[in-house]
Amino acid sequence: MSILVIGVNHRSAPLALLERVTLAPDAIGKAVAGLAARDNVREVAVLSTCNRTEVYAVTEMFHGAYADIRDFLCDIGHLAPDELHPYLFAQHDDAAVAHLFEVASGLDSAVIGESEILGQVRQAWEIAQSEGGTRGSLNLLFRHALTVGKRARTETGIGRGTASVSHAAVEMAVDQLGGLEGRRVLVVGAGTMGEGVAIALHRAGAGEILVANRSADRGAELADRVGGVAIGFDRLGAAIGVADLVLTCTGSGEPILTVDFIASVRPAGRPLLIVDIAVPRDVESGVAELANVRILDLDDLRDWADRGRSHRMVEAERVREIVREEVERFSQQATALQAAPLVTAMRDHAENVRAAELERYTSRFAALDDAERDAVDALTRSIIAKLLHQPSLRLKQQAGTPQGERNAAAVVDLFDLG
Repeated sequence: MSILVIGVNHRSAPLALLERVTLAPDAIGKAVAGLAARDNVREVAVLSTCNRTEVYAVTEMFHGAYADIRDFLCDIGHLAPDELHPYLFAQHDDAAVAHLFEVASGLDSAVIGESEILGQVRQAWEIAQSEGGTRGSLNLLFRHALTVGKRARTETGIGRGTASVSHAAVEMAVDQLGGLEGRRVLVVGAGTMGEGVAIALHRAGAGEILVANRSADRGAELADRVGGVAIGFDRLGAAIGVADLVLTCTGSGEPILTVDFIASVRPAGRPLLIVDIAVPRDVESGVAELANVRILDLDDLRDWADRGRSHRMVEAERVREIVREEVERFSQQATALQAAPLVTAMRDHAENVRAAELERYTSRFAALDDAERDAVDALTRSIIAKLLHQPSLRLKQQAGTPQGERNAAAVVDLFDLG
């Protein structure tokens, strides 16, 4: 039985392909349920963010599970296998474990050390649990991944400074514009990403912040937090017409800022910078061809973030050491978990023998009162526990080793557990 991860991410695929296989949060549960029903997938969880869509699975047939998951990604992206294959990555066992630990630690993010990913890993696990996708192995893996992510942020400086995609997007915009003082800025979308963007804009000293959101209440709440103004989507055109900077991060799944729309509301000759950090993108690609309009997206953000990686490399190596330690610790726990069913079977067998013998001697215990019967019951349970303690411990400690396999085979044979 193997743990594997298969998917596409910002390292393996361009943004144009990544956005085709990105799942909306409300679609992840259905994806988990569908994958869990496949013959070759025993456990499964799906992690889909702006940087990745990755499927974590437990399987006994690697190639069968690979084909099942590849076909799933092809289906949601409307891709032929040959179109997806060059960008697909797959890892198994320790490499898959290490990958998830690096993801949770922020090592595999476009912005090294970003903090949002840990919550996204937790959410992916919670959804998988609610759909019945995870059991012993993946529950252990994701629980351990969250521990690794927390260690990375408390024991190293990996999360200091710019530690989220939304904050990095604002810093990139500041870098491009030379500052935000006196600038009118429009934030389109008031979800988690939009909240991070608006807060970062406020801290960066933006002159005026407009927040546009489909849900008026949520938009108004965020605008109040940053001293901004909330507007409905019916006023989006007017806001774009007077904005110096637009940052868009909705979950619409299709472009909301089209060429025709921008051309109809934007005064000729007035420069506009648009930073689109939505996946799929909110801005139609042709908008970049309009005069005095510049668009930056996640590809640009990754290139910008690469320039600031050097000062985090020392901290990143410290995190990698934590990951190496935790992969070894997880491996030990996982092999012990594999021994658990045999230990349980051995103890159940002993308990059945104990109970049968007590039943056989019922007539001899007739003269005992309740306290004496309880003492006999406790005594026999204690004897069984002490006799099986050392064999149980050895089976767990040596699971996954040649000696462990010999011991397991001997227990099955000696106790007739086959």
